[in-house]
Amino acid sequence: MIRENEIRENEVAVAPPSAQDAGLEFIGRISTPWTSRMETPRQGRHDGPVCVIDVFEPWDRALEGVAKFERLEVLYWLDRSRRDLVLQSPASNGKIHGTFSLRTPVRPNPIGTSIVVLDKIEGNRLFVRGLDCLDGTPLLDLKPDRTLFKPIAPPQAGDFQTGESDTAHYCQKA
Repeated sequence: MIRENEIRENEVAVAPPSAQDAGLEFIGRISTPWTSRMETPRQGRHDGPVCVIDVFEPWDRALEGVAKFERLEVLYWLDRSRRDLVLQSPASNGKIHGTFSLRTPVRPNPIGTSIVVLDKIEGNRLFVRGLDCLDGTPLLDLKPDRTLFKPIAPPQAGDFQTGESDTAHYCQKA
């Protein structure tokens, strides 16, 4: 098994540029059962353990209306991830993949995202299933799962743009 900061065969690391402030604000903290990346699931499961998202003041007021959604998209900062690999070998077999073709936590801007099932809300605490991050991970944002969300605002011109043809477009090339 590879250790957390080792470079596998054929992986390539680069010197990341100096940090610049993107103006991100951590709005909460996530509690999970996992303290090591080596024990954290690679993808969250909706039948996994209940995890707790604590939303800090004054952002806790933004939870108004969240309880009506079955699933939420959680965005978080993978604060303990390395940020320098551009080519990675997730299977440790020497075959490489570009970082942007993987859902790895090792990325230039380590933003994690999970679609979670909302079990309940108690005050500023959300109890969810489906996370795949370490205990103490900083929370960036919460959104309703886009597949369940119908915009509240009136339509605008871009909402009606469908493209040049009636053929279906798929996310992954055949």
